[in-house]
Amino acid sequence: MGIFNRLGGMLGTTKEMNVEEYMNSEEMENVDVMNEPADFYVKPVALQSEADLAVIQSELQKKNIILLNISEMSKRPQTLKGLIDNLKAYVEKTNGDIARLDEEKILLTPTKVKIIKSKKPAKKM
Repeated sequence: MGIFNRLGGMLGTTKEMNVEEYMNSEEMENVDVMNEPADFYVKPVALQSEADLAVIQSELQKKNIILLNISEMSKRPQTLKGLIDNLKAYVEKTNGDIARLDEEKILLTPTKVKIIKSKKPAKKM
């Protein structure tokens, strides 16, 4: 009997800890045990409704970079245009940046992070 089992018995908690169950629990969902926490993250977000704007703005305020998937919203072009206009206004107001990467992806950056939008020709080796 280990010290933790004896201590648990004295405190009235005798349930043994199942490490696998703990690691799969909801509170461990976003914990990266292999690396130390980063200062900022690149976060993928799928734009599905106007409510997602609040999530995107919150992440940008935390200085995270957003890789926005607009494929679902592209089925409603008028709504998509309005949401993208709102995001453009927000990143301009906060001194961030926005750029379309392809038909389905948009990159949004937080304050003081700029995207170089000019393409340079690839160097030949």
